[in-house]
Parts: sequence; structure tokens; C-alpha cells
Amino acid sequence: MSEKRIVWGIGTSRTIRAHWALIELGLPYSIEVVRTRTPDTETEEFKSVNPRQKIPVLEDGEIRIGESAAIVTYLAENYRQGSTILIPEDKALRAKYFEWMSFITMELDATSLYVLRRHWSLPEIYGDSPVANKASEEYFQRMITAASKMIDDKKPYLLGNSFTGVDILLTTTLKWAVDYNQKLPAIFNDYLLRLNDRPQYIEAQRVNNQT
Repeated sequence: MSEKRIVWGIGTSRTIRAHWALIELGLPYSIEVVRTRTPDTETEEFKSVNPRQKIPVLEDGEIRIGESAAIVTYLAENYRQGSTILIPEDKALRAKYFEWMSFITMELDATSLYVLRRHWSLPEIYGDSPVANKASEEYFQRMITAASKMIDDKKPYLLGNSFTGVDILLTTTLKWAVDYNQKLPAIFNDYLLRLNDRPQYIEAQRVNNQT
């Protein structure tokens, strides 16, 4: 067991990913309450932890890592809890894991939803841009429609019958999309309903939303 395990950050669709992965794996950890776009990220202590001043950050003993997808995958690669294995050992399924990880973080998140976050959710900071918003919504619809053809509707999770780290990434991204009034294909609405009831996700929401 690590000498210390700490998650810096709460309150966002990205910080919840770190909490959820740790809860799935049954790993004890402590929390440093740092919220995005607040003075929390301006402290000298936090800047020494992450000069980019972004959350979440995981400290696992001597290892320090930022970026939520990297945190989830680091934990998946290095820990398991009984039958809970968050990254497949099978070579073909591992390849699919990394494909989904890249697709979710780049095509659904960074290229579309994060643009909406800036210009629809935070226009007072980044400026109002209806053209960028419209293009981002259209791109999200193209990508989520394409993604709906990439999964087996007879299997509960992205990679089949086993829950993995990419389910953490996709569930949090789809929740974000719904919050931004984006329509989902029926297969992803069903997927989200299933994952919403997962006890570990419910606990992660509680931890992530603490005040």
C-alpha cells in the first residue's frame, strides 16, 4: 500500500472520474478540496502539485499524475480488487480500451463538449460564439451517432460484459452532454440508465459533490 494516496479536486465531471476509479478498486485515499476556477487553484501549495493549476491530480506514494483519463488508466494498470479489473488483459480488448479512451477524451470531450463549456456555459470568460457552439453540437451528434454503431447492444458495457475504466470516462462524458442539452442515441440512453444505478458511481457522486 502506498504511504499516501490523495486526490486533489472535487466538483467536476473530470474529478469524479478519479474518485470513481478509486472507489471501484476499494483503494483508501484522502481528498484535498480544490475546486475549479476558484482561489483553491491559486494557492502556492496547489501550484507546487500541478503548475497547470488543473484538477484532478492523483498522488500515489511518490507518483503524481494529472489528467483524469490518465489517472483512471494508471489506477487500472496498477491495481485490482478481487474480480474488479478496470483494464482488460486481452490484447485485442486492451487495444479497444485505448481506442475508446482517445475517442471519448478527444472527439466527444475536447473537440465538442469543452467548446460548449467555454462559449455556451462560460461566455463571460471566453466570449459568446454561436457559430462555434453550433459547430460543436453538430460534431458531437456526428461522433455520438458513429459511436452508437461501435458497441454491442446486447452487452452491458463498452468492452462487453466487464466494467472497465472507459465506462467511467464515457458515463461522465454522457452525463455532461445531457447537462448541455445534447441528444443521445437510444443505445446510450439505455447505457446511461444502467450506469446511473451502479453503487460505486452513486458513492463517487456523493464524494465529488461534497461541500
